[in-house]
Amino acid sequence: MFPALETELKQETFPDPYEDFMYYHLQYYGYYKAQRGSLPNSATHQHVWKKNPRYLLSGSFGKREALIPDHLQKEKRLWPTCLPSTVCRQIGAVSRDSLMLSSPFVKSKQLLYDDIGEVNPRLREPRDLFAFFSGSALLQAPRWPIECEVIKESIHHIEWVPPQPEYFYQPTGNEKIPEIVGEEKGTVVYQLDSVPTEDSCFTSSRVGGKRGLIKELSVSLQGPEDNTLLFESRFESGNLQKAVRVNTFEYELTLRTDLYTNKHTQWFYFRVQNTRKDVTYRFTIVNLLKPKSLYTVGMKPLMYSQLDASTHSIGWRREGDEIKYFRNNTDDGQQPFYCLTWTIQFPHDQDTCFFAHFYPYTYTDLQRFLLSVANSPVKSQFCKLRTLCRSLAGNTVYLLTITNPARTPQEAAAKRAVVLTARVHPGESNGSWIMKGFLDFILSNSPDAQLLRDIFIFKVVPMLNPDGVIVGNYRCSLAGRDLNRHYKTILKESFPCIWHTRNMIKRLLEEREVLLYCDFHGHSRKNNIFLYGCSNTNRQFWLHERVFPLMLSKNAPDKFSFHSCNFKVQKCKEGTGRVVMWRMGILNSYTMESTFGGSTLGDKRDTHFTTEDLKSLGYHVCDTLLDFCDPDRSKFMQCLAELKELLQQEIHKKFKELGQDTDLERSWSDISLSDVESSTSGSDSSLSDGLPVHLLNIADEERAGFPSALQKHPAFFRTSENASSSMMKYEKQRLNKSQLNGRGKSTSVDPANMTTLILTKNEDSIQKEKPGFTVSCNPKRSTNPSQEPPPPVKPSWSRNRYPGTKGSHRTAVAYPSLHIYTYP
Repeated sequence: MFPALETELKQETFPDPYEDFMYYHLQYYGYYKAQRGSLPNSATHQHVWKKNPRYLLSGSFGKREALIPDHLQKEKRLWPTCLPSTVCRQIGAVSRDSLMLSSPFVKSKQLLYDDIGEVNPRLREPRDLFAFFSGSALLQAPRWPIECEVIKESIHHIEWVPPQPEYFYQPTGNEKIPEIVGEEKGTVVYQLDSVPTEDSCFTSSRVGGKRGLIKELSVSLQGPEDNTLLFESRFESGNLQKAVRVNTFEYELTLRTDLYTNKHTQWFYFRVQNTRKDVTYRFTIVNLLKPKSLYTVGMKPLMYSQLDASTHSIGWRREGDEIKYFRNNTDDGQQPFYCLTWTIQFPHDQDTCFFAHFYPYTYTDLQRFLLSVANSPVKSQFCKLRTLCRSLAGNTVYLLTITNPARTPQEAAAKRAVVLTARVHPGESNGSWIMKGFLDFILSNSPDAQLLRDIFIFKVVPMLNPDGVIVGNYRCSLAGRDLNRHYKTILKESFPCIWHTRNMIKRLLEEREVLLYCDFHGHSRKNNIFLYGCSNTNRQFWLHERVFPLMLSKNAPDKFSFHSCNFKVQKCKEGTGRVVMWRMGILNSYTMESTFGGSTLGDKRDTHFTTEDLKSLGYHVCDTLLDFCDPDRSKFMQCLAELKELLQQEIHKKFKELGQDTDLERSWSDISLSDVESSTSGSDSSLSDGLPVHLLNIADEERAGFPSALQKHPAFFRTSENASSSMMKYEKQRLNKSQLNGRGKSTSVDPANMTTLILTKNEDSIQKEKPGFTVSCNPKRSTNPSQEPPPPVKPSWSRNRYPGTKGSHRTAVAYPSLHIYTYP
């Protein structure tokens, strides 16, 4: 099969000790399992390696020991490292022309071999790309930085929805502000020993993290009467650094900063054991960095009782009294810290409980979900799992392609794309719950989901920053940088996740129109759910980027706030995914911000969001997509009219504040929307932290050798006028009305007969009438300080989603001449 390889191997005579070195080297890495001198000169024994799993190289879920033949002793693993320096120099001087030493051959993990003294290398199907999971496959264990200690226990929480609304905490004004004592006067009962700091950088990783025995960091109990709490956070997404006991039932907690930084303490997730019932405990986190927080307007921490979960199937719930967020007055001459304090009574004696900033969603949780999808004989037909890339630590970044198989290449080419991503900020687990709701719906057998899969190709990256999620970071990757400020990067090795995401979208844009891009985030200072977009300056498509958020606010009026949406592109946000994708040509490019708190709207006013609330937003995204693409453009045009009226009122208000008058009808086209809108104030950090720490010292030397992303990839950064090209293509290639029919929940969608779909919904549809902007407030609840005023316009949103029209069908799609596979 490889004549060139055979010839070179036959002619090659390896000098000693090089021959021995290469022999053991290749055996160690699993690339060379034959006897010395054996050549790939026969295909007569292929049936041996086809049926012998011992000689199949391990895939994503294999162990390294599986690559080492039995006759190679473990002590010989270090043999190459013991070579004298002269030999090392000889090895380094070997000609690069040798196929045996070429990078593709040495690094390949796809070769198969037989077991009878002859080599028959053959490339197998790359399982890492096309066959991630099987019914008997194990999940890929998370890889941790080698500095991190990881306990062996597997942490898993049940999903549960509280039967009653969980209302915001109502401050009494008498909340105690405890004095910060510190470890000098208290007793340290838990402390991580080795934590990477901002002066270090990520070097390597392994499953299980740090080698050796796992230390017991909690204090030892002196007997059954010892009521000291036992703390732990060395598990996925945990991040408690230190716990100090300052009184019998009072503890001061210090959060671990994002690895390789000294910043970003907001997310928390830890475990306590040895609890006592009917005793009031106080916890105070002493090193938060944000001056403002939703804890000041009623947000409560989350608690999970393991006994309640096992005996009563009760999961995470909002708990806490005497909640207070205040500035830490201990001045150490550095940046100011802020404290969060609350009291709690545990429900059981000798219980194991967890506290978290928000509902955790770990990398293992994602893998369990993807495994269930891959093992489903139905879902796996239209949801294909791929590797987008590997993270810095070697964890898989998954890419899902979701669409129904097309009958013809022309039908496949007509499909537009939707790109959705989440967890670029690892501490914003809200994004994962919205993503899970979206995936649950789009992979269901609902007629709406089938219709969406018929007309769209969904590219989904459910966890962009798995390393940060695993180690419990709030904002950064293992490069110690905020990935959502580096989408223009050319440093593929330092920021692989976002580099490959941008590259994937670039290739997708070359192939078809991307109708919508949305990155799911969490917000720590504002309630409700809202979108940040980009304001288009092309007057032909003026305000079009605001239509989708307005429609979403109508479909989820008790959760989504159009009033909180913002479309200003700030210079400091030029490296965010939303802005970079917009400049690449995606008109509808958004960041979805979901609060860590809850809603101030409608029937859910003053209540915390549950996981079901967030998952319902995933459904509403799908629902709004169908509204947005309705062939009957009446809803689209109605929203544009409402947006124009709202903006006129806002502009009139601005001019009135300045003491000026203006004729809006005459000077409408001269008004800049950027002058009307304020900044978003939405992100935790506004500026990029620059290069990763391991590149800082060589930045000046290499500056000349690194062209800017604008110079290297000019197609990525078009002017805002060109950013509307996606919408232009949309207008030119609008789908047939028959391709969007059948929205009724009881209507089945047959891809083979799209023209027979029903146009209107059945009367028994589960869809309720979508109310407009009017917010119904519960008079029994006090008004929250963050309650927003109702918008002045009350639109009439028709009950029928797809009213029948007597007009003729739209012109058929002119399929572009693209090389598209039937199943993209």
